Amino acid sequence: MTTPFPIEQVDPDVLAETRAFNAQLERLLATQPTIDTLPIDLVRRARREGRGAFPPPVFLPEARDVDIPSRAGKLRLRVLAPDRAATGVYLHMHGGGWALGAADMQDPQLREIARATGLCAVSVDYRLAPEHPYPAAPDDCEDAALWLIERGAADLGAPPRLCLGGESAGAHLAAVTLLRMRDRHDRHGAFSAANLVFGSYDMSMTPSQRLWGARNLILSGPIMRWFGDAFLPGMDLAARGDPAVSPLHADLRGMPPALFTVGTQDPLVDDSLFMAARWSLAGARAELRVWPEAIHGFTAFPVAMARAATAAQLAFLAAAVG
Repeated sequence: MTTPFPIEQVDPDVLAETRAFNAQLERLLATQPTIDTLPIDLVRRARREGRGAFPPPVFLPEARDVDIPSRAGKLRLRVLAPDRAATGVYLHMHGGGWALGAADMQDPQLREIARATGLCAVSVDYRLAPEHPYPAAPDDCEDAALWLIERGAADLGAPPRLCLGGESAGAHLAAVTLLRMRDRHDRHGAFSAANLVFGSYDMSMTPSQRLWGARNLILSGPIMRWFGDAFLPGMDLAARGDPAVSPLHADLRGMPPALFTVGTQDPLVDDSLFMAARWSLAGARAELRVWPEAIHGFTAFPVAMARAATAAQLAFLAAAVG
């Protein structure tokens, strides 16, 4: 098959493992009630306790929490320091559809970033929908970025060499944060790289989102609509295309180099394809890594495809501060 974008070449055994994992996961998810049918506090508690599709979170004793002032009063950050002199700071926004997840639920992944790159990894515990809909989460991420630029790197004992990124909803928040730094604060160039992993960049829904249907591979059509309605209540699809909400529709001039990671079996695949193209056309370097048959959230699972994609992200971040 010929495509206008690169699909990563992987070993046949890796592809076979991915297909088998996808089938097993789909069977498991078919036996469970979906996120959109359950009380949100129940879903959050189950994820924190390691019940459900994702591996159970590991809370590392070396991680520490830092509270910083924000427009909402106080904002918690989760810090994983490298085991050597820091090369800079990686500002991380977690995934979870703007409604799930927390800053402390990916400690091992952030420790891996810190060890491999020398970056001090800092995850934002932003407010969650539906209790705190838009613009709460973007506001919190904006406050964290400003703190990091103005004093946070020094407080963390790191040089002011900053990168940012996130997964899924976190990638959306990272892109929105970059635009706010440029447009609201004249902080052009404050971040030297963006690591954007299977993000949602068009809240009015790209074709791959609209066409996905009810199939549940972490995301389904109903689940995506539920997340969107929780984050943007009362806002119709046309209004959700506002550039302040959907970074795909924004002026992307002045953005830093970015790595876009996505799988071909992700209903958000178009978001990364389109965003990488627009990023590049706006004059910034965009590296697109499309992983064959990988699903949404695949980097969280113990499969070879995830390890390969993670290695590419670590190399990108290490080069950004090297």
